[in-house]
Amino acid sequence: MDSVDGAAIFSAGGGGDPEIGYKIVEKMFSEGYKATLAASSEIPDQAKVVNFACVGATTAIEYDSDAAVETLKTLESYTGFSAYATIPVELGGFNTLVAVDVAARSEIPVIDGDGAGRSVPEVHLKVYTIDGIPLTPMVVADVHAKNIVIVKETSDSEAAERVARVLAAEWNQSAYTARRILTAIQAKSSPIQFSLSRAMKIGKLLRTAKNPIKAILEETGGFKLFEGIVDNVKRETKAGFTFIEVELKGTKEFSGKLFKFKAKNEVLIAYMNGKVSAIAPDIITPVNPKTGKCVTAEKIEKEDKIVVLGLPAPQKWRTTKGLELWKDVLQRSKIFEEYQPVETLVSR
Repeated sequence: MDSVDGAAIFSAGGGGDPEIGYKIVEKMFSEGYKATLAASSEIPDQAKVVNFACVGATTAIEYDSDAAVETLKTLESYTGFSAYATIPVELGGFNTLVAVDVAARSEIPVIDGDGAGRSVPEVHLKVYTIDGIPLTPMVVADVHAKNIVIVKETSDSEAAERVARVLAAEWNQSAYTARRILTAIQAKSSPIQFSLSRAMKIGKLLRTAKNPIKAILEETGGFKLFEGIVDNVKRETKAGFTFIEVELKGTKEFSGKLFKFKAKNEVLIAYMNGKVSAIAPDIITPVNPKTGKCVTAEKIEKEDKIVVLGLPAPQKWRTTKGLELWKDVLQRSKIFEEYQPVETLVSR
C-alpha cells in the first residue's frame, strides 16, 4: 500500500479517498493481476501512452474496474491504436491507482510518471497544457460505463475540462476519462518523471520511520505549516467539485494561532493569523499527526487533530506558463493573492 499512501502525500488533500485506493490494490492482486512499472525511456518510438483518471467531486467517488477498462478500450477503438501503457494524470491516493489498475487489467505497463506531480482540481491543469499537448480526443464514461461520450476535439484544454465536468456532474458527480494521448517523444519529456517511484519511497517512509512527518519533510524539502484542532468545517458539493473551508486552532508550537484553508477538491490556499501561509501550485496537504498519512479534505471533521504540510511544487508549475494556468483556476475560486513559493512564505 506504499504507493497509495505516498501518492496521497502529494494530493493536497484531494486526489480521491486512499481507502478506495487500498481496495483497488487488494482487488487487483486478489484477482491475479500484476502492475508493471516502466520508465518513459523504455517506450518504443512508435508507441502511444494514454492518460487515465477519474474526474468529479471528491465526495462522490465510486470505482468499477471493468467500466474503467471499457473506457480505455473505447478510446483505443475510436483512434485505431492500442495503448502501449497508461500514465496517471496526477498523484493521489485514489486517482493514481486507477491508472495502475487499468494498466494491470489491460496487461500493459504503467509509466513511472504523471501529469502534475500532485493532485489538481481541473482536467486541463496538467503540465501537458504548458507544453501544448491537446487533451482530446477524450472518452468520458459514467462509473459503470452505461453512458460513454467520445469527445473528438475542443477549442482548447479548458473547453475539454468543462465538457468532462458537466458530464461528471450529470452522472452523480463522477466519471472516468481516457485522454491526452502521448507520443513516445512527448511521454519522455512532458510528464513529471519517476513520480510513482518517489511516491512509493514516501509510502515506505510513512510505514517505517519513527517520526514519519519529519521523514517526509526531509525527503520532500517541505515544511510543517501548522498543527491544531479543527474548529469549523464548511463543505459543499456542486458542479462536479467539492468545496471546503476548514478552520483550526493551534496546538503545541502553534498554540494561540489560527489557521484556515480553502479547497476545491484540493487545498488551494492556507492562511495563518490572516496571512498567506502557502498557495497553489505548492502542495498543501493535511495529515494525521501520528501516522503522517494524508487526511483528504472532504473527510475532515470538527475536533479532528491535523498537521498541515507545505511541499514545493514541481519546478514546471513554477514557470511563467505554469503559474498563469494556476492563477486562472485560483481567481475563478475567488482567490486573488499572488503566488509566492512556500519556502519564501515560511521564512517571513
